[in-house]
Amino acid sequence: MLTLSLIGIGCGDPEQLTLAAIRAINAADLVLIPRKGPVKSDLADLRRLICAQALTNSRTRVAEFDLPIRDTAQEGYRKGVDEWHDAVAVTWSRAIAAHLGDDGRVALLIWGDPSLYDSSLRIARRLDPLPIIEVVPGITSIQALCAAHSLPLNDIGQPFLVTTGRRLREGGWPSGADTVVVMLDGGAAFQWLEPTGLYIWWGAYLGMPRQITMSGALAEVGPVIVAARQEARARHGWIMDSYVLKRVW
Repeated sequence: MLTLSLIGIGCGDPEQLTLAAIRAINAADLVLIPRKGPVKSDLADLRRLICAQALTNSRTRVAEFDLPIRDTAQEGYRKGVDEWHDAVAVTWSRAIAAHLGDDGRVALLIWGDPSLYDSSLRIARRLDPLPIIEVVPGITSIQALCAAHSLPLNDIGQPFLVTTGRRLREGGWPSGADTVVVMLDGGAAFQWLEPTGLYIWWGAYLGMPRQITMSGALAEVGPVIVAARQEARARHGWIMDSYVLKRVW
C-alpha cells in the first residue's frame, strides 16, 4: 500500500522544521524533490539542504523530478489551474512509480503548510493509484511574517480575512474586514486600494537569508515596497511575498 506524506517545511529557514516533520522525513522510503526550472532553483536547493540536515535514515532515498509549468496565458483561471493540477498529478504518479512502485512511504516537502494556499492536497487526491494521504503541518508565511514584524495578527475579539492578490485587485477591500492577509500576489495588488487609513506589514523571502521586511502607512511605504519588490525580482529571478493590511479608524 502506498502512503504519501505531505510535510510542511516552513518558509525557508530549516530551523522551522518541527520534530514531527523530521520524524516523517526519516520514516519515508522515498523523498521526492520537485524542480521548477533554473529561475526557482533556490526552492529545490532548500529542500536538498533540509534533507542533508534532517535525514539520518540511510534507507531513505531522495529523488528529483521536473514539474510541468502552468500556462498562465490560457483563458479561464480555474480551468487553467485544474488542467495544470492534472498534469502535476500525472508527473507525481510517474515519479513515484519510477522510484518506489506502488508500495511504501513517499514524502513531498511542502513550502509553508499543505493546508493553506497550497495545491498539494488537491493534487494528491488525483494520483493513480490513490495513496493513503498524511499531512504534517508546517509554519506558514503568515506566521513567519507576523513574527518578523512582532505583529499580533488579530485585534482583540476581531476576525481577520485571508485572500489572494488577484481577489484583492478584482474585488477591492473585502467588506466587513479590518485586517486582511494577502498571499499569492504577483503584482502588488495593494496599489489598487485607496490607501488612506491603511497600514501594511510586508515581507518577502521570509525565513531565508535574503528576507526583506517593510511596514508603515500604505500611502507612504507602498511605493517603496513596489520598487523594492521589482528590484528583488530582477535580482533573484523570482519572489514570494505576503503582507498584512489593517484599517485604522
